[in-house]
Amino acid sequence: MEIQQINDTRRGYFEAIEDGKEAGKMTYTWAGDSKFIIDHTEVSPDFNGKGVGKKLVMAAVDYAKANNLKIIPLCPFAKSVFDKVEEIRDVLFS
Repeated sequence: MEIQQINDTRRGYFEAIEDGKEAGKMTYTWAGDSKFIIDHTEVSPDFNGKGVGKKLVMAAVDYAKANNLKIIPLCPFAKSVFDKVEEIRDVLFS
């Protein structure tokens, strides 16, 4: 599975692609220069139960760590991943 990031000045998304199909997408909106809001995560029904949503959140965490950014997870799914995985909480905006 390949995760691609599309980013512009105000918003962007992470997209999971497998065998040429979109497996899932997670959108975000910039909230200033140093933080972004994860606002929606969606997984294609064909890929339910395969960890696609978590992979998208982890890609956002990796991006945030590499670029010294913070994340505000307004999306309920993304928030649930942060609630379950303690070691990624260092990128949360408080």
